Amino acid sequence: MSGAETWALDLDGVVWLAGHPIAGAPEAIVRLRERGRRVVFMTNNSSPTVAQHVATLRAVGIDAEADDVLTSAQAAAVMVQPGERVHVLGGPGVVEAVEGRGCRVQMTGPVDAVVVGIDKAFTYATLGAAASAVRAGARFVGTNDDPTYPTPEGLLPGAGTMAAAVATASGVAPTFAGKPFAPMAALAAERVGRIDVMVGDRSTTDGLMAVELGARFALVLSGVTDARLAATLDPAPHLVSADLAAAVDALTA
Repeated sequence: MSGAETWALDLDGVVWLAGHPIAGAPEAIVRLRERGRRVVFMTNNSSPTVAQHVATLRAVGIDAEADDVLTSAQAAAVMVQPGERVHVLGGPGVVEAVEGRGCRVQMTGPVDAVVVGIDKAFTYATLGAAASAVRAGARFVGTNDDPTYPTPEGLLPGAGTMAAAVATASGVAPTFAGKPFAPMAALAAERVGRIDVMVGDRSTTDGLMAVELGARFALVLSGVTDARLAATLDPAPHLVSADLAAAVDALTA
């Protein structure tokens, strides 16, 4: 499929909500592939490992391999160097990416960098430890700056909320890696090549990523953005659709 048009799909709010598939999304991905499009998944959710992302995709009927998944944890790992000591405030996906980079995850003592992602075990103590390491001189990397992420129960705090807490406690602003920032764009260029269509549910993340990639942006209303907000966006998305199924049919009919 080297000459195929490539679509990059966000996961949360586009394909699923907390692992529960959005109606019509798995079938839409099948149609995309049947119509000759290459599909990759580009997510700011740094908590799951790549294998967990792949397993969840397969569990909802979407064929996927590890090379099809790009995460903000992987983008953040590019910002640390092999052999460095890294304090991780984040889920297993961040640990996997950092260790895969050849770094040592170290939660006590001096470290070279602190990487903060979404962490459902976030506590006062883990906040304090990360902020102390940053104040002591460690570089501060955030996997992404999304303040929330969508679930069937509504919006929950995202990695950006946790990075903001560390920034406030340490007095140091992070450098972000995931969508829409340059490290994720570089990761996509290396792993995927040209991306023609970016489908997402947040203009400040997926829309700006589309701009960075030179791709068309299809905004779906199945995640964090509603129709009223979508109508006010500047620049406007190339397409606004109720969900992935509608976007696929509009752009590949």
